[in-house]
Amino acid sequence: MKTLPRVLIVEDEPAIAELIAVNLRHNGFQPIWAMDGETAQRELDDVLPDVILLDWMLPGESGLTLARKWRASSRLKVIPILMLTARGDEPDRVAGLDAGADDYIVKPFSTKELLARIRAVLRRRAPEQAGGAVRLGDLVLDADTHRVSYQNQLLKIGPTEFKLLQYMMSHSERVHSRGQLLDRVWGDHVFIEERTVDVHVKRLRESLGEASNMVETVRGAGYRVTNAPLTPAQLKSA
Repeated sequence: MKTLPRVLIVEDEPAIAELIAVNLRHNGFQPIWAMDGETAQRELDDVLPDVILLDWMLPGESGLTLARKWRASSRLKVIPILMLTARGDEPDRVAGLDAGADDYIVKPFSTKELLARIRAVLRRRAPEQAGGAVRLGDLVLDADTHRVSYQNQLLKIGPTEFKLLQYMMSHSERVHSRGQLLDRVWGDHVFIEERTVDVHVKRLRESLGEASNMVETVRGAGYRVTNAPLTPAQLKSA
């Protein structure tokens, strides 16, 4: 018997949560509702969902705080998080993505769009299941164990940053535009802005630490991963 994808809805407004849950059930998902962070944590400790729908404004800990906390957990960091909020300004979108959200949905939203975005993040998880390791100098990414190391030291990489790095390492030295990365890493069915790529590249560099300069910005073109990063002097003049 096929297991239905589990979706944890963290939403304090019962009417909104019920509307989402009904649509999820009618479209082949198994919804679980939590009205606050404490209840959500108990659900996560019990059984991991496939996707988390996380409201920004919650009683107690905010969705932003919860996203940061769950992204810092080795057990939870691979679970896609879709932030639900009425805060649609660009700074709020960037804050949500910086906190660890994989996508950002502004209220009010259509249920069709919500379902499309949930399916999108589930599809985006599929490449992570592909086996094999990619090595570029001292940087190694192993898709089987979902680990990244630099000079034999393990690095903490978020799920979206992992996919981004895996694709760019598999196509090293090539320059990829933001649009190309959106299509190849997120999928051309995803309703997100090119600015999202910049946010995740920034997070990727922060995670890479000493290897951060292996991810280069090519002005006016996009990004590339290289084993021959620019020197500080070259970066200054670039």
